[in-house]
Parts: sequence; C-alpha cells; structure tokens
Amino acid sequence: MRSIRFSQPLMKGNKAMNLFGVLDISASALAAERERAEVVASNMANAETTRTPAGGPYKRQLVVFRTERPRRSRFADVIAQLDSTRARGVKVESVVADKADAIRRYEPGHPDADAQGYVSYPDINPAEEMVDLMGAAQAYQLNVAAVQATKSMISETVQILT
Repeated sequence: MRSIRFSQPLMKGNKAMNLFGVLDISASALAAERERAEVVASNMANAETTRTPAGGPYKRQLVVFRTERPRRSRFADVIAQLDSTRARGVKVESVVADKADAIRRYEPGHPDADAQGYVSYPDINPAEEMVDLMGAAQAYQLNVAAVQATKSMISETVQILT
C-alpha cells in the first residue's frame, strides 16, 4: 500500500485547492441559515403577541450575517499552506429588533387596548416571513449539496492518490 503525502497542497494553476476549507465555509453557512430559520419561526409564532415581558408588542427580529475566518484543522492548514487567498465563512453577527412601528388596531374590548381602544400589534407580514423562511431553507439545502459534492471530490482524490 502506498502512503499518501500531503506536504504540498493540490494545485490548480498557481492556486491551491482547499477542499477542507470549502467544508468549513459550508458548515458555517449551515449554522447561520439554521439560526435564520429559527428567528423567522419565532417571528411567525409571535405575529399576534401584543404584550411581552419587556412591555409592548413583540418586535420582529432580523438576523445580521457577517463573514469570518473558518476554523481550520492542522491537516487543512497543511493542505492549504501555499494558498494566498484565505476562504471565509459566514456567521450570525447579531439578531436585532426591527425598527418598524407597531400596527394599531381598534379593539376596545381587548385587554391590551389603550385609553382610545387601540391595540398595538407587531408589524409582521406572514407572507414576508414565509418567503424569508423559504430562502433560508433553500440556502440550507444548497449548502448541504455543496458539502456532499465536496465530500465526493475528497473521496475521489483519495482514491486517485492511493
């Protein structure tokens, strides 16, 4: 059996191909999109919440993404040691409250009605939230496909090298 040496990265032209970095990027995107889907689900569940522990109606939450350097294993560092461009991942930087004003509806019998009989509801459009959820689900599925394709490429590379 031949031993495989990974002292030099796989090269394409003058650029190193770091398949393990691709896995790191996809893994970070999967985590970010999962959190995005959870926030959207929370928005949908609280679309009619007129009173929160903080007071007032629920505020729609929005996810803010940012790029980050992926965590790298020592093996991946060896593979990509000559790569001058560093791949980046995605991370949820924060979850912020939407600044939109509450929607006021005239419901004088409601327990949360003000002196004029108006109740403040969150400014959450269920159709918009569903589109956002579908976008998160599709991005998640695309990243799963990228992970599967990368795993296949790694497997084929190992088979070629052995």
